[in-house]
Amino acid sequence: MTFTATILTLYPEMFPGPLGISLAGRALAEGKWACEPVQIRDFATDKHRSVDDTPAGGGAGMVMRADVLARAVDYALEQQPDAPLLAMTPRGAPLTQARVRQLAAGSGVTILCGRFEGIDERLFEGRPIEPVSIGDYILSGGEMGALTLLDACIRLLPGVMGAPDSGDDESFETGLLEYPHYTRPVEWEGRTIPEVLRSGDHARIEAWRKSMAETDTRLRRPDLWERHEGARDQSPSGARRQKKDR
Repeated sequence: MTFTATILTLYPEMFPGPLGISLAGRALAEGKWACEPVQIRDFATDKHRSVDDTPAGGGAGMVMRADVLARAVDYALEQQPDAPLLAMTPRGAPLTQARVRQLAAGSGVTILCGRFEGIDERLFEGRPIEPVSIGDYILSGGEMGALTLLDACIRLLPGVMGAPDSGDDESFETGLLEYPHYTRPVEWEGRTIPEVLRSGDHARIEAWRKSMAETDTRLRRPDLWERHEGARDQSPSGARRQKKDR
């Protein structure tokens, strides 16, 4: 089964873009995934191939029309009826590694890339669309977000990264940031690789890496640390454990 990415966009020439090189590009050439960009304007019905109009109630910018997008979405759903239908929008739920793993385990995804001021809300009411955000900032359109989401999925496909466990220790896989990395030379500008990493003692190395991952997460991403601690304090039955006084 080939993981197929159908992308509904006003700029199909942006795909596969950077996903056509490196690991993702090799996987594409080998047929491990397929990229199917679809021009939204092909579903417009007027001579100007219009896909947007002025905002109801007034305001700056333009809004993507529900009727045009619905025709594009319906076409994509016919092509991949079992694929999740996502829309890249800052109003969506934040993308997580857990969701990426779910998507990568399926047959593919359909991604709608928004532009202008946004998408007519009635489209989300009338079609089974999952709004997704890649962060709390504004981009020119959903295409860069779609590329980010696809890169995260493609690297998890069987055979793309090589060893099956290549990504197991990376940031967010365990709910923590990844531990720091070092390589030769042993000394650089007076800075030395930590002694524990040169000790050959695998138990000590594992303990150091775990400790550093926890420390860095607590200091750099307190939001992740709070969620990690909350999950760790959850009993198998789902009841919250009482924390001991420290």
